Amino acid sequence: MTFPTPLTGVVPPVCTPLTPDREVDVPSLIRLVDQLVEAGVHGLFVLGSTSEAAYLTDRQRRLVTETVTGHVAGQLPVLAGAIDMTTARVLDHVADATAAGADAVVVTAPFYTRTHPSEIARHFRLIAARSTVPVVAYDIPVAVHTKLPAELVLELASDGALAGLKDSSGDLAAFREVVTGAQHRPDTTGFAVLTGSELLVDAALALGADGAVPGLANVDPHGYVRLYRLCRAGDWAGARAEQERLCTLFGMVRVGDPARMGGSSSALGAFKAALQLRGMIDCPATAEPQVPLSAEETERVGKFLAAAGLL
Repeated sequence: MTFPTPLTGVVPPVCTPLTPDREVDVPSLIRLVDQLVEAGVHGLFVLGSTSEAAYLTDRQRRLVTETVTGHVAGQLPVLAGAIDMTTARVLDHVADATAAGADAVVVTAPFYTRTHPSEIARHFRLIAARSTVPVVAYDIPVAVHTKLPAELVLELASDGALAGLKDSSGDLAAFREVVTGAQHRPDTTGFAVLTGSELLVDAALALGADGAVPGLANVDPHGYVRLYRLCRAGDWAGARAEQERLCTLFGMVRVGDPARMGGSSSALGAFKAALQLRGMIDCPATAEPQVPLSAEETERVGKFLAAAGLL
């Protein structure tokens, strides 16, 4: 199943604002979505890695999807992550996401158990057969420990099992293989290829990608929309300058002290601190057991924002 209209542009993986007691902060979520839409983004992706989907309960996942789909009311497509270890569990999330109004679901390869490429293909085909909305593959080997082979992605696209790919693998050569393959196969028309990188959006679009799903677009949606428009206009010098500004801003993800927290705590904590400093959410809390940023680390986030002209 393909998208009714092409999926292109900037599709931020929406942060999930939390209250101090780690419940979904619905008013902040709505405010964040409003500011993303106002900035001109082309879609929204809820329940991905930047959304802290792995930390949310099923009830919280459903609430996030219902809140966003109900609020945007068809203004732009909403993709929802249906991420879990096995096919049966993913199918439960697909049912919840579609019942909550998602326009598409985003699915990784199975994880925890070790799987063969034929089992990964079967996983996606079974999900596509049961889903009433398009299925987008999420290639994120750092989290699921499996790299989706380009030829497998293209085969599933040709079969109609996949409507798109969000590539967060960091493998630009393999990404190029999917982009080029999708462009030259007559049976992959409409297949959307999106980069999940904050740092290589201009390069991905130059290769022929359809769009980007950068977590940093929560913090600076106008910057990524501007970057996308510059690329589409063929202003590659302007695009490069904007991309380099965003690369510098992305340095905020490293403010956390690696001696006391992991990279996820540092990056997600920085995004949420930035969103609070910009008045987009009320509380910078991340889900347990992630370690919160210190006051000094939050101050460093503010310096990144100021340098980028965002404060």
